[in-house]
Amino acid sequence: MVPLNWYLILSTAVFIIGMIGFLTRRNLIIIFMSIELMLNGVNISLVAISHYMQDMRGQIFVFFIIAVAAAEAAIGLAIIMALFRNKPTVYVDEMNEMKG
Repeated sequence: MVPLNWYLILSTAVFIIGMIGFLTRRNLIIIFMSIELMLNGVNISLVAISHYMQDMRGQIFVFFIIAVAAAEAAIGLAIIMALFRNKPTVYVDEMNEMKG
């Protein structure tokens, strides 16, 4: 059986990779992927702790996080497509105004 701290180390590593991607990259698609990585890091820790505590609340909460992440991805990609129609770039630095 894999100990709990290995799962927590994995979730921390995934979260940190997502955080570094979010803070250092300027491409909107990669920023959204980094947010998904951070959410998945939290999900790994929630499931691991839920399994360790023999409680289902953490696993149920993961389903809500996945639903929010799916909604966030759909809305975010729609916003990116709308911005891309006005200004053909996906870099954050070049999108400094909301009006085309």
